[in-house]
Amino acid sequence: MSNDRRIQELYDRKAEARAGGGAERIARQHEKGKMTARERLELLLDKGSFREMDVFVTHTSTDFGLEEQKVLGDGVVTGYGAIRGRLVYVYAQDFTVFGGSVSWAHAMKICKLMDTAMKNGAPIIGLNDSGGARIQEGVHSLAGYAEIFYRNVMASGVVPQISVIMGPCAGGAVYSPAITDFVIMVKDTSQMFVTGPDVVKTVTQEEVTFEELGGAFVHASKSGVAHFAAENEEDALFLVQNLLEYVPNNNMDDPPARPSQDDPLRQAAELNTIIPDSPTRPYDMKTVIKHIVDDGQFLEVHQHWAMNILVGFAHLGGRSVGIVAQQPAVLAGVLDVEASQKAARFVRFCDSFNIPLVVLEDVPGFMPGVTQEHGGIIRHGAKLLYAFSEATVPKVTVIVRKAYGGAYCVMNPRHLGADMVLAWPSAEIAVMGPEGAVNVIFRRELAEAADPAARRAELVEDYRRRFANPYVAASAGFIDNVIEPSETRPRLINVLEMLQNKRGALPPKKHGNIPL
Repeated sequence: MSNDRRIQELYDRKAEARAGGGAERIARQHEKGKMTARERLELLLDKGSFREMDVFVTHTSTDFGLEEQKVLGDGVVTGYGAIRGRLVYVYAQDFTVFGGSVSWAHAMKICKLMDTAMKNGAPIIGLNDSGGARIQEGVHSLAGYAEIFYRNVMASGVVPQISVIMGPCAGGAVYSPAITDFVIMVKDTSQMFVTGPDVVKTVTQEEVTFEELGGAFVHASKSGVAHFAAENEEDALFLVQNLLEYVPNNNMDDPPARPSQDDPLRQAAELNTIIPDSPTRPYDMKTVIKHIVDDGQFLEVHQHWAMNILVGFAHLGGRSVGIVAQQPAVLAGVLDVEASQKAARFVRFCDSFNIPLVVLEDVPGFMPGVTQEHGGIIRHGAKLLYAFSEATVPKVTVIVRKAYGGAYCVMNPRHLGADMVLAWPSAEIAVMGPEGAVNVIFRRELAEAADPAARRAELVEDYRRRFANPYVAASAGFIDNVIEPSETRPRLINVLEMLQNKRGALPPKKHGNIPL
C-alpha cells in the first residue's frame, strides 16, 4: 500500500471516530438539549489544544452480538489539552455510542488517562454521560469500574479531580464522581442515583421521577452530592474553567496567583456598622466576604446545601484562599450535621492542595435536638475539628461576633493550630451566651429575686461586659489582636504574606483515623 493510501486510510478512520454513533444518534442527543462528547471538549478546552489518545480502541467482546458492533473509541473520548493555558487531562463519555456504557476497553482508556495525569501532575476532568455498565460484558465491565475507582482514590490529594455530570449516572457509576473533589451537575438533563425509579417503586412502593430522585437540584440542596448545579451545559463547562483559577495543578504546586487592581490596603468602612446592635439579629456574611476579597469575587461551593455555613474560594492580594464562614442569616449560623460535613471536606481539600484557609467565625454553638444527636452530631462535628487540626496550610481566623462553647473549639482557634487569630470588637467568646450562662450561674438568686426579669437583665449585661468580649481571650494570648472591621482585608493580606513560607509537618504515620 502506498503512503498516500495509508494517509487516506488514517483520515478515514479518524473521520469514522469523530462520527461517534452516527448522525441519527447525534441528532437525538441535540434534541435532548445535550451536546456531543466532542462538542463539549471543544467548548471546554482552549481552541486547538486538544490531543486525543486511544482513538482506535474498540472492545474485544464476542458476546450477545457485540463482535459485529464495534465503534472506534468505544464510547469515550480521552486526551489532554489546555484550559486558559494550563495542562489538563480530560475524558468525555459519548452517549451516542452504546449509550456511553462502560466496557473493559472503555474503562482502560480512562485508567490510562488517569495514570498519565498523575505521572505528569495535572488535573483530571471527567465529562460523564453514560448508561452505566455494559451489561453484555458482565463482570469485565464491573472490573473496569473498579479499576477506575481505585485510580480515583490513588489520585485523591495528588491532582485535582472534577466530575461534570451531563446525562445519566446510575448504579456503581456514581461512585467515581463521589470520590472526586468536585461534582458539577446540569439542571434537567443530568441525574445521579444508585437505584432508579423502577427499582425504588418495586422495593418501597414509592413513585418518583428521575429528576425528583437524583436531579441536579436534589443533589445540590438535599444530599450534598453535587457541589454546583449549572443552568446548562455551557454554564457547567464555564464553572470548570473558573474553578481551576483557584486550584493548583497538583499537590506539589502552589495555587495560581491572579493579579488584581484591587488595592491590598483598601479598607471597607461599611464593615464597621454591619454587625447589628442586638446579638440575636442576623446579617449576611456574604456581604462581609465580598467587602474583604479581591474584586468582591467569591466562588461559593455547595451554595444550596447546609446554607448555615459558607465555603468557597476567593483571592486575597492575588493569592487563592479557601474561606469557611458561618452564615448568621440561616439558622443563626449554628453548626449542625450537614454544616460540619460540608466544612470538613472543604478544609481537607484546601489542605491537600496548599490553599490557605481563612475562617470568619460567628457561631452560637451546635444545633440542639434529638434529631441532631441521633444523626451523629458528635461524630460529624468531630470531623471538622479533625480537619482543622490536621491542616498544615496557613490558617487564619477572624472572630466576627459569637464564638460560643464547643463550637469555638471546632472553628480553628489557636488551640487547633491556627497561625493567627484576629477578632472584631463585637466578638463574644464564652462557654455559652450571656442569657444561658446567667440562668445556670445565678439560678438560685433569680428564683429568690423580687423582680426576676429585671435582675436577669442586670446580670446578663454584667456578664456580657465582663466575659462576652474579645479582651479576656486576648489577655490570655488566645487572640493575637483586636482589629477594626474596616481593616480586615489589609490585615488578612499582610498575614498571608507573612505565612507564605510556613512549614508544617504532622507526626510520622500511615494516616489518621478521621471519624467518618
